[in-house]
Amino acid sequence: METIARHGLMLVLSSPSGAGKTTIARRLLAEDASIAMSVSHTTRERRTGEVDGKDYHFVDKETFARMRDQGAFLEWAVVFDHYYGTTRAPVEQALHEGRDVLFDVDWQGADALRDSAPDDVVSVFVLPPSAGALEERLKSRAEDSDEVVLRRMRGASNEIQHWDEYDYVVVNFDVEQSVTAVHAILAAERLRRERLTGLEGFVQSLLAAL
Repeated sequence: METIARHGLMLVLSSPSGAGKTTIARRLLAEDASIAMSVSHTTRERRTGEVDGKDYHFVDKETFARMRDQGAFLEWAVVFDHYYGTTRAPVEQALHEGRDVLFDVDWQGADALRDSAPDDVVSVFVLPPSAGALEERLKSRAEDSDEVVLRRMRGASNEIQHWDEYDYVVVNFDVEQSVTAVHAILAAERLRRERLTGLEGFVQSLLAAL
């Protein structure tokens, strides 16, 4: 299929922990070969089933601090006493090559990414359908203690207060509907005139042939 060259975009998904952004992100990655996940560095412990280099790059605090001080991160933040950061070089290379990059970050990360690349970021905030549904999802993970669940619920309030800083908001009443909505956002944003770097040349050649 013929395509017009374009600059890639950074699709940022944020939500309070347990609202469903990771599920949506995984579906998006499985269904759209044109977008890849940004693999962040983190100092937190690896959870059951997570793979180093695929889910996160797991590093100690000393390594993280060294990378931060060397300017290796597009953004970095502290979440629940753990450090998270997005490495700059692979993201910038992907965008230059016309590939899209997906970010699963909190509001601090989203804000930092906007500061680093304001023209490239498309941000989506995922809200839970209710506070009760959010708490139930956190408890159903069976990985966190009651104390951690309570802490994450308190953190959700702070996270949700930043909903109006995002380009789009999706209320996750139903995962299928939410995935469809994010697909639609991505499809529309890919067609923005300013991202189609090959459009001017295409139009000129079209006019010349008329």
